Amino acid sequence: MSDGASRVSRAGLRVSPGFVNEVLTKPGTGERAVASEMHDPATPDEATGRRPALGIIAGGGKLPGLVAAAARAAGREVFVVALEGYAEPAVLAPFPHAPARIGAAGRILQLLHAAACRDLVLVGPVRRPSLLDLRPDAEGARILARIGRAAFAGDDGLLAAVVRVLAEEGFRVLGAHEILTEAVGPRGQLSRLPPDAQAMSDIERGIAVARALGAADVGQACVVQQGIVLSVEAAEGTDAMLARSRALARPGPGGVLVKLVKPGQDRRADLPTIGPETVRAAAAAGLRGIAFEAEGTLLTDRAAMIATADGAGLFLLGIDPTQPLQGDTR
Repeated sequence: MSDGASRVSRAGLRVSPGFVNEVLTKPGTGERAVASEMHDPATPDEATGRRPALGIIAGGGKLPGLVAAAARAAGREVFVVALEGYAEPAVLAPFPHAPARIGAAGRILQLLHAAACRDLVLVGPVRRPSLLDLRPDAEGARILARIGRAAFAGDDGLLAAVVRVLAEEGFRVLGAHEILTEAVGPRGQLSRLPPDAQAMSDIERGIAVARALGAADVGQACVVQQGIVLSVEAAEGTDAMLARSRALARPGPGGVLVKLVKPGQDRRADLPTIGPETVRAAAAAGLRGIAFEAEGTLLTDRAAMIATADGAGLFLLGIDPTQPLQGDTR
């Protein structure tokens, strides 16, 4: 996980006449304002008979744009709700989108319904706000009441409750990996350099630690060097954990980053994600490689990741944490 950055700017939407008529004939709903803040560079053709638009609730990073591009390439219209303070305008510029505060649940649902979305994807990192920062609107307050104690649980518990509530609202929540199939990390060695025996031992130790972390719904990753756990991921995210690990490194062979799906995690939200930036951060921390859960991790740019790892002399290894590691290297 890493932080999103800038706020999303407002722009106007070019929509089909049928959509405009539908919006303008609903006085008192506020949908006129919603339509005026949408931006659509390519108006959909109502006569195409295509499936309903895919709704994307976008946090930070490049993944929301990659999901939108993959859905569009598969013939689906998309509509993106850009979470203010997290979603990146440059990433979402080519796609229909509108901004919303994370606590403005009423506006988010209104936008998705106005865009005729039925399927949803939640993608991109979002740092959990405090209740004071959340400032929920009336619908948000009702949803918080429906979520109940899960609002104060770990990320996985909260996201599972959010997915449940969205399903109750009539949406089908999909995982980003179901749309962005080519980004799912495979099992085996991706880099030129393989891990040595010490690194494999550290990976085994990291698997045990990461699974314990995940079972407690704390984090997805840890750094292990020569059998010593240097750091574990919590609310700060992977990049900050790696930066912290640099000061804790021991003399001798560098450590490894291990990143796994939490045991029992709903894979429709917050799958482990790594990219070239992760590789650069691992290299800066003095690590020798990264082990990630195969078929459970999204790689934001596989070719660039491999090139960056090879250039820095790091290994990249997709593992099945339930199986012996010997079969994971080529």
